[in-house]
Amino acid sequence: MSFKLKGVIPPMITPFTENGELDEISLVKLVEYLSERVDGLFICGSYGCGALMSLEERKRVAEIVKKHAKPETQIVVHTGTTNARDTIELTLHAKDIGCDAASAVGPYYYKYQDIDLFHYYESVLKETKDFPFYVYHNPGFQGYETSLYVLKQLKEIGLSGIKDATFDMLKYATYQRELADDSFDVALGTEALWISAHSLGCKAYIPGIGNVFPELCENMYQLSIQGKAEEALKIQFKINELRDIMYLARSTQLAIYAIAEIRGIIKAYPRAPFVKASDVEMKNVRDGLERIGVI
Repeated sequence: MSFKLKGVIPPMITPFTENGELDEISLVKLVEYLSERVDGLFICGSYGCGALMSLEERKRVAEIVKKHAKPETQIVVHTGTTNARDTIELTLHAKDIGCDAASAVGPYYYKYQDIDLFHYYESVLKETKDFPFYVYHNPGFQGYETSLYVLKQLKEIGLSGIKDATFDMLKYATYQRELADDSFDVALGTEALWISAHSLGCKAYIPGIGNVFPELCENMYQLSIQGKAEEALKIQFKINELRDIMYLARSTQLAIYAIAEIRGIIKAYPRAPFVKASDVEMKNVRDGLERIGVI
């Protein structure tokens, strides 16, 4: 049995100060808060503003997270960049500091063909042998699809699995049927479809809302694992209602910063060019959370 993710692994936001610097104090506070309540942390990804940070900042975040998380917390570092050289550097750093795995979205800005993507990931796998590595499949953010053909070829040369953020259950079912086995993991990249994915064999999910409502995400996971389907489904619908409220802050990512402040977890800023939720947006989010009874 190869390495596999398990449980609730939020894509952790990265806190910044108002002037755009990494807020290390808030980062430590968030890590300590979450690692008591979830099974792992997925860092420097979409929620974590990874693409907006320098390589050195991303390394620093990984070092802080690894140092302050509980030892049993699985740490997965998103190492995707625009090019293989930087992705390899970040992945080797994650390996060197003792993180559990790395994952990379396809190189963004340009649109790439199968041959380009295969060589990109192949070069990373060759340089980072014996370290669990996942393709983070997020067509919306990388700008194109990573084909099943490429994923199958990468599995043959050591790819550990996929973080599937397609929001497409038919595609997820195909990944489970065609790829998943004792040596290959298929983790779900959202909280919105956990019940469906679990029924198809999923063992881990990466919920943005888990940054600020880890207890809901963990409860849903445990009820599912215990076979309490009706109770788990009630929480799934509550979580999906929460996701509707999150869009009152313009995006789910920005909403997490807002809710973290509303719940008193941390007060921090996203990195520019993202703009913090306005007072009106904060009020709308707070009113929505009160309306459905989660605060």
